[in-house]
Amino acid sequence: MRAMSKPLTILGIETSCDETAAAVLRYEDGCATLLSDVIRTQLAEHAPYLGVVPEIAARAHAELADLTVAAAMNASGLSYADLDGVAATAGPGLIGGVLVGLMTGKAIAQAAGKPFIPVNHLEGHALSPRLSQDCPFPYLLLLVSGGHCQFLDVRGLGDYRRLGSTIDDAVGEAFDKVAKLLSLGFPGGPAVEAMARSGNPQAHDFPRPLLSRPGLDMSFAGLKTAVARAAANAGTDVEKADICASFQAAICDVLAEKTGRALESFDAGTGDKRLVVAGGVASNKAIRAALETAAQAQDARLIAPPLRHCTDNAAMIALAGAEHLAAGLGDADGLVSGARPRWPLDEASAKADPVFGAGRRGAKA
Repeated sequence: MRAMSKPLTILGIETSCDETAAAVLRYEDGCATLLSDVIRTQLAEHAPYLGVVPEIAARAHAELADLTVAAAMNASGLSYADLDGVAATAGPGLIGGVLVGLMTGKAIAQAAGKPFIPVNHLEGHALSPRLSQDCPFPYLLLLVSGGHCQFLDVRGLGDYRRLGSTIDDAVGEAFDKVAKLLSLGFPGGPAVEAMARSGNPQAHDFPRPLLSRPGLDMSFAGLKTAVARAAANAGTDVEKADICASFQAAICDVLAEKTGRALESFDAGTGDKRLVVAGGVASNKAIRAALETAAQAQDARLIAPPLRHCTDNAAMIALAGAEHLAAGLGDADGLVSGARPRWPLDEASAKADPVFGAGRRGAKA
């Protein structure tokens, strides 16, 4: 990371799913300092449906975006003239929400005469540990969220190589489905984790898909189906807790085993192996503990962002924008960038060997 002659101050905006977020970040000599960090959730709007409804999310973003940005700017004590750039999530995500944040960011950048940096939401997660701690390149990344689950070799800014991915459901999606099957409420992931604390993780012998198959690809659809069968006969809280604990244990086993394999073959180029876990599911304490054990077995260091920055946030978007602007890697004219519902970090692998059918929206991973 090259030293900066002057600090960069970036406004970041995030609207890819059901959080409307804005943050102001100062970036100097490779270090980030948060000046403000505002996150507005939409839990009440989506709770009756036990999941995120894209149209409701888009409307909520449209109502909250300006207010959230204003709150972040006020908290920072700065004016738009003090900014060096504006960054916003340009994908992947729910297209309605992405469009709201993208257009908000472009409008502010154009009105203030500042550069606009379109940011890949997944890259924001990939860089998020660098918000609060020393995490130099390269490192192994396990990205676990509601829509993605993959291992990536992070060689440098903008240089990401897919090593393995789920071939069907993401881990976060599986957690949300289990919560819905057991009527645990929304958001599903924290509800399942909380219920699992009082359950017996050995009560159900749920499958560990692809665990015996070589490589780093994963699958969670079969596990989700097995849980659905068990849930059909679960009536008491004790039975539900056992299902949650057994399901979470299966997830931990798969992620820990695959992580161990990934670390074993990962070449850091130095003696310091770093495993970064990021994304909303990285806030799950049982999963963090399993990954810590897997990392220690390979003499690697586990690095994870604070819980607040595991889930969607604008601080990571501001950081990604700042790093791109500092390195001169931003678009020549970010104002012409479009919203992308799909945007793989390793686009070359996604095009050559897509894990999911590409379709008109492009390859997912």
